[in-house]
Amino acid sequence: MTLRWEAFLDHVRERGEYGSVHEAERAARVVLALLGAHLVGGVRAELAARLPEAFALILLNPLQSAEPLPPERFVRATAAWIEGATEATAAWDVSAVLSTVADAAGDHLMQQILLQLPVGYDLLFGRPQPI
Repeated sequence: MTLRWEAFLDHVRERGEYGSVHEAERAARVVLALLGAHLVGGVRAELAARLPEAFALILLNPLQSAEPLPPERFVRATAAWIEGATEATAAWDVSAVLSTVADAAGDHLMQQILLQLPVGYDLLFGRPQPI
């Protein structure tokens, strides 16, 4: 099931405690562009199909990444792309967006997503995995 644009941003805004939809949208665009560089093939396409169209396009046309970033570097990269962000605020942004993405993805797809990512992303998605 695809989330509508407004519903997706409402979830991000609520989780990130943003003052405006604009702030939530900015965070979502950056985080999804970085995430898209880390996912490949059917997993990326299946996740895109569950996101609002504008965000799906961002996921499918990602920022380029030479290698998968470990979680802490993913947060640092997010901070670099959001004007005025610190690592602490970027961690908040990543968490707000990726937990919303995890809800849209569902458990089965989340397992496939986490298999494509370096260890530790389960925490960024708010889905800690047993060791």
